[in-house]
Amino acid sequence: MLRTPEREQTEEIVSMKRIGVFTSGGDAPGMNACTRAVVRYALSQGVEVYGIRSGYQGMVDGEIFPMNGSSVSGIIGRGGTILGTARCKAFTTTEGRARAHANLERFAIEGLVGCGGDGTFQGGTLFNAEFGIPMVGVPGTIDNDLFGTDFTIGYDTAVNTAMEAVDKIRDTAESHNRTFFVEVMGRHSGFIALDVAIATGAEFIAVPETATNFEALCSYMEKFPRPKRHIFIISEGDEYGGAQKFADDFKKRFDVDTRVAILGHLQRGGSPSARDRILATRLGTAAVRALLDGETSVMAGEIKGETVLTPMRQTWENRSQLPTELCELVELLR
Repeated sequence: MLRTPEREQTEEIVSMKRIGVFTSGGDAPGMNACTRAVVRYALSQGVEVYGIRSGYQGMVDGEIFPMNGSSVSGIIGRGGTILGTARCKAFTTTEGRARAHANLERFAIEGLVGCGGDGTFQGGTLFNAEFGIPMVGVPGTIDNDLFGTDFTIGYDTAVNTAMEAVDKIRDTAESHNRTFFVEVMGRHSGFIALDVAIATGAEFIAVPETATNFEALCSYMEKFPRPKRHIFIISEGDEYGGAQKFADDFKKRFDVDTRVAILGHLQRGGSPSARDRILATRLGTAAVRALLDGETSVMAGEIKGETVLTPMRQTWENRSQLPTELCELVELLR
């Protein structure tokens, strides 16, 4: 990983005249703040910016349009992404990528900034290797599962959204003496589940990174005369199964009233938190700076408060690790 150099505004750094910006993969709160930063910082450096709709799909279809400062006015606090996002099967083929390259050439686009997750970066790395189009990535995913940054754009908002939902669920759990199994997003990563569990005082978490011991949960619950008013957080990617399976098996064992709450895509929406807006602004700016400095196939991230560049391949070949001490806290404090 390399630190991005700080540069004076008066220094001549522009090596490109026109760049493209796109968002790809699952939407995340803060993507609009990132787009805003990319557009306005590039314009401040004398670089034209073109937006690409619906990620790689728009690149393949030629859905490309010029942007200016007004194009991103008032979007810093909006959830979702004004550029749109989509899964693109065509881009997984050589023919599809060739069409994307032809469209970029048609608009004289010399480099790309893409905000997304590992699929976005894998596509960008391959695209650069085949056609030589430089790309710098910005980590935009609520899962916080990319190596090379302490936090991804959208993660903080998603955790706060889930935390607020669980706080409300606890009210009804206590009113009706019910045990709730709350399922949060995270097919391959338990970061959301872990932070939500700690923030809400949940008594149990199930995450993809560790094997779930259902019997250990049952042994813990047998300490209570009658299990009630408990909150358990389940990551959707846990190998034991989703929240519904946990609830069904738990009810059979203890014959208690259980309920399931699957938060789902609720966690992706909403106005981004201050933390996500600031992170997106900082990393969007760093991505443009890196692109103009001649970097390619790297991701701009933030580690210990410093902006760093990490080769894209490392962002998905390595894995961010759950903090073991926080996992232990969930059990110690329940």
